[in-house]
Amino acid sequence: MNQSETTTYSVPEISCGHCKSTIEAAVGDVDDVRAVDVDIDAKTVTVEGGQGDAIVAAIEDAGYDIAR
Repeated sequence: MNQSETTTYSVPEISCGHCKSTIEAAVGDVDDVRAVDVDIDAKTVTVEGGQGDAIVAAIEDAGYDIAR
């Protein structure tokens, strides 16, 4: 993914504000990420910018699995 793309990941374990803040902090630290939005109800993480592999790793390192 190049820096101008927006990608949405399905993360079924998202259930609360703590999940939201943890994932936003982890993904926000990835190089070239410009925006992160965690939707608790939809259980999705939408990311603008960054590299896909690094974003996936950040979400997984924060303790959440991405639905594949």
